[in-house]
Amino acid sequence: MSTQLQTTFWIADTTQREQSLRELADRALKAAAGFWFMVVVLGQLVFAFTVASFYGLAAARGNWQQWNKTMTHGYTPGHPMGNLAVAIHLSSAVIILLSGAIQLVPQIRRRAPSFHRWNGRIYFVTAFTISIAGLYMMWFRGTVGDLPQHLGQSLDAVLIMLCAAMALRYALARDFKTHRRWALRLFMVVSASLFIRAGIFLSFLLNHGPFGFNAVTFSGPFLTFMSFAQYLVPLAVLEIYLRTQDRAGAPGRFAMAAGLFVLTVVMGGGIVAVTMAVFLPNIKKAFDSRKSIADTLSATIASSGIDQAAKQYHELKAAAPSTYDFDENEVNSLGYQLLQADKYKQAIRIFQLNVEAYPQSGNTWDSLAEAYMDDGDKAQAIANYQRSLQINPRNTNAVKMLQKLNAP
Repeated sequence: MSTQLQTTFWIADTTQREQSLRELADRALKAAAGFWFMVVVLGQLVFAFTVASFYGLAAARGNWQQWNKTMTHGYTPGHPMGNLAVAIHLSSAVIILLSGAIQLVPQIRRRAPSFHRWNGRIYFVTAFTISIAGLYMMWFRGTVGDLPQHLGQSLDAVLIMLCAAMALRYALARDFKTHRRWALRLFMVVSASLFIRAGIFLSFLLNHGPFGFNAVTFSGPFLTFMSFAQYLVPLAVLEIYLRTQDRAGAPGRFAMAAGLFVLTVVMGGGIVAVTMAVFLPNIKKAFDSRKSIADTLSATIASSGIDQAAKQYHELKAAAPSTYDFDENEVNSLGYQLLQADKYKQAIRIFQLNVEAYPQSGNTWDSLAEAYMDDGDKAQAIANYQRSLQINPRNTNAVKMLQKLNAP
């Protein structure tokens, strides 16, 4: 065989191997992207069902006060405009989570183009309503967090409207490749509400408690970082992914696929953590027909004082234990509402009731210690943090607080 013929065969064989490697890299990247999309959509569906059931069923029953258990100023009597903004924001959240998941399914886009277009219109309109309602709630209604967090959330709202407008513009111009890229950017910034929850609760899981912020004031450097990272990081990953699709060879595609797979696993861990800690308990709460002992005691505190509320707690627990919800988290939530209102003595009494009911829970002792610390009773704070740590040696928050209190 001549040297020239051998060279030709070698070039052909090399080209074939490179083509096979490129196809394998394409499949790996596609599989990683599909895995990411599946995990996010599953998280969004659970998130949407949680919002619809928790807030929707509460509204259907006329139990508007339940909105305040997971949202600052969720429902305020005598403020119809603010309450309407909250209702629009919540309903828009459910719609946009569901329609966004549907909109990016390629099979639907190909087989039902008319439905895809109408769903897209709903998606774009809802993007504006949820953003405007959210901005109103943040700057006029009042929400948790500090100014940097509000600025981060506000930028997300602006980006949602911008991406929606750009996606619509290129759809009308029939530049569908650019339209799909803006639609993906819109999906990322809309999904920030899920990403920030996954990030925060993943930090809880890894740190065994709050990391880099105050759980009562809900402020601190970690939350400031997350208020921007919740959409800037996903947008950055998306841009790298798009450029990898356009230009990268097989090694770059394999690297992107591996990185995306790792990020998906990490994000999935956060979604599981927030699902177990928040979504599932709220879904359970939504379908729980028992009356809220926290709401009952809160009304009694306002009208008759904390002593009467403590007495009422014991009376109701003895007379109607199945009628009222005496769960640990239910009573604990009332204690933290009082802490946030700087009613430290009242919060201590409520946490004491919870410690009596759940003496083997490290969380109840930790909450009571926090109330004593906020009230300035260092000795009691140390004693209760130590008790919490005895029950749960992995309570890193108790360890940090004891170090802060210079406990012996």
